[in-house]
Amino acid sequence: MDPVLIVGAGIVGLTLGQALKLRNIPFEIYERDVDPDARGQGWAITLHWALDYMHQMLPEDTVKRIQDVQVDPDVARNDNGNFLFINLETGEPRFKIPPSVRWRVNREKMRKALLVGIEERVHWGRRVVGVELLEETKVHLRFMDETIVAGRMVVGAEGSRSMVRQGLRPDAFDNIPLGINFTGVAVDLSPDEIKPLRDMDPLLFQGCHPPTGAFFWFSMLETPQVNHTAGTDAERYRAQICMSWREDSPDDKVADTDEARLANMKRRARGFVPFLQQAVERIPNGTPVTEIKLADWECLPWDNHDGRVTMAGDAAHAMTMYRGEAANHGLLDAFNLANAIEKVYVGAESAGAAIDAFEEEMRKRTSRAVRLSRQACRDAHDWGRLDETSAILTKRAIKGE
Repeated sequence: MDPVLIVGAGIVGLTLGQALKLRNIPFEIYERDVDPDARGQGWAITLHWALDYMHQMLPEDTVKRIQDVQVDPDVARNDNGNFLFINLETGEPRFKIPPSVRWRVNREKMRKALLVGIEERVHWGRRVVGVELLEETKVHLRFMDETIVAGRMVVGAEGSRSMVRQGLRPDAFDNIPLGINFTGVAVDLSPDEIKPLRDMDPLLFQGCHPPTGAFFWFSMLETPQVNHTAGTDAERYRAQICMSWREDSPDDKVADTDEARLANMKRRARGFVPFLQQAVERIPNGTPVTEIKLADWECLPWDNHDGRVTMAGDAAHAMTMYRGEAANHGLLDAFNLANAIEKVYVGAESAGAAIDAFEEEMRKRTSRAVRLSRQACRDAHDWGRLDETSAILTKRAIKGE
């Protein structure tokens, strides 16, 4: 049988590969990065309503490996699912987002957990530059080095700047900017330095500064137990501190240097409650400051060429992180797509029918999710618009209730 050709060895592409392996369906994964460590993936993501699907489509040992890379195993054992949203000026919790079971996992470690068992199917340093449909029953991937591979179908799972998306929608493949800027750091903190942050919530919290609309995000990345510094003189925690703000003038643009980006974060933290202002102020000079381009893409229709080319994850529906749902939707895509591909390979349905049905469900589900995440991003920067019905505060669920 000709293989499924998956473009992108991120979380969605690797999850789909694992799901296909369980079904004895041939696949190959092609990734532009030269190896798993080529790009920093060290921030964390929250898995919540997709956990049920992970248990159904992944081998039990793979799920266990993912569970083991939670950023704080102690909190994970007794997590109450809080999602606090606070007033950054006073430090008072203003809203508690309805709880759900959640795993807060290190993205890079989750990716490596998903690699185990399919390493020989992942091809590194393979940049796709085109998809060719020269035969009725096959599809070809063309790479930058001019080599070509053939398969039964192609799945673009290579992120929000997908080359597969560009080929399927050459007229409208660009992400749409939201007019809000975002920078963040990963920083090491001593037990004393992190204590007031973990007293607010031991895992993560977020908030808005009413006078300016600045948004702040804190989450754990590592505890001393995870990084093996517990009980030593160098005991440390690692945390993610991020801020975002509306771009209302040229002064609001993100600077080109880490030094200027960090100075901007510290300036915008003035007026925060003292323990939060201090958390930003103590970020050391020289710390890399990452910019995240806030833009989205609403899963527009495309021609899947009778089921031979489709997309999943951010390639199919890029969304902002303000509802923490992008990875969850990507995992559900992988679950549904694996089921659809199985129908094709066992001869139960034609590729066209199976992939059409997969895309119809995904498009309906994720178009709404993209819009909700876009609204959540805007709500997060306007204290006057925040109430229990705001998109950033409502319960995380497949249909966004």
